[in-house]
Amino acid sequence: MMDHASIDAKARDILRGNDRGGYTLPTEGLYPYQWNWDSAFAAIGFAQFDVDRAWTEIETLMSGQWPNGMVPHILFHVPDPGYFPGPDVWGTDGIGPIASSGISQPPVAATAARAIIEKAPDQGRDRLAALFPKLKAWHSWFMTWRNAGGAIFITHPWEGGRDNAPDWDAAMAAIDPVGVGEYTRRDTSHVDPSMRPTKDDYDRYIWLVQRGRRLGWDEAEMAKDMPFKVADPLTTFVLLRANRDLAAIADLLGEDRAEIDRWTAEIETGVEALRNAQGVFDSINLRSGLHTGCVTSSSFLCWYAGVDSDAMRAELAQTFESCPYPIPSQKVESEHFDAKRYWRGPTWGIVNAMIARGLSEMGLTDEASRLTRQTRTLMVENGFAEYYNPLTGAPAGGGTFTWTAAVWLAWASPTAGEA
Repeated sequence: MMDHASIDAKARDILRGNDRGGYTLPTEGLYPYQWNWDSAFAAIGFAQFDVDRAWTEIETLMSGQWPNGMVPHILFHVPDPGYFPGPDVWGTDGIGPIASSGISQPPVAATAARAIIEKAPDQGRDRLAALFPKLKAWHSWFMTWRNAGGAIFITHPWEGGRDNAPDWDAAMAAIDPVGVGEYTRRDTSHVDPSMRPTKDDYDRYIWLVQRGRRLGWDEAEMAKDMPFKVADPLTTFVLLRANRDLAAIADLLGEDRAEIDRWTAEIETGVEALRNAQGVFDSINLRSGLHTGCVTSSSFLCWYAGVDSDAMRAELAQTFESCPYPIPSQKVESEHFDAKRYWRGPTWGIVNAMIARGLSEMGLTDEASRLTRQTRTLMVENGFAEYYNPLTGAPAGGGTFTWTAAVWLAWASPTAGEA
């Protein structure tokens, strides 16, 4: 019989071990800075045993907010010359208060803030009040600069958090990464290259970074003839839920929620564009207007956003039957499926946690419990890896991973309760 208390202790040790005094690394070596949505999940994990530290995580993340409201996807708090692309490549000096990247990531922070205050209602109200206008400004930035009729789009694969997802293939193929030059990646020196994005992918990632730098990271300039513009289910669903969480925070603080509710209504309408002809949610290449045809783990986040779908219920049933360790980041039957390569197949604990929470809230409790049990087994048998092979359960990517340990504490551990 597994000693879950000892696994809880290991998860807490990972969060403490990756703590750098106010912010948390995703994992030692591979990711040496503060990553945006990783940090929000870390805060949810810390809230299970150290509420003060949880608030500090969100505060440190929001301390890097740009004047236009954007919260960067990486904050370079301490120099690390071995990391690529570092602050010298992004060229954002003088824009934000902290050296950073020039793009954002899925806005989980408001959801994390609500989770923290609900964990300890008597602690942190003043801190939440100080964070509220910053969180609202960030959501406003999304609604201003990443809004296509209520469907939220991304301008770089890294901005969606799913770097090499097949959703981006057509948009990426249209980019000719001329002039990128030579560079040395950090990730493939720490992790088996077969588990990471290809060099062709990476050339295009860097080309997009270089374009943003040339344009001074000016959103209005970058919006002109945008080479990569893809409406993303994950970012759309995350923002829809985060808007509702932000509205609940507004109620708690006695703040006006009218504008937030307008954003929510706009996305509730816009999300319907992401349903393809089969009724499944997938990305849209906004340059061509075409759905990508990819059933990914992000497709199942509809319930997390409070959106039901008969087609997605059918897909979920099929996924449970076809995949020993769901939910794969790419449908197993797809020609794009790769069981080991990052977001082209592997199972991710953080996405499973969001999916299961949505299933539970929508009344699909059997499905939520099944996904929780299967993900728990992955973590118990294979540790707190970055992601897992959905066919074998083998751990992949970075080890001792912060957000995997965090969702164990907040969701997968029996001490946290079912989803």
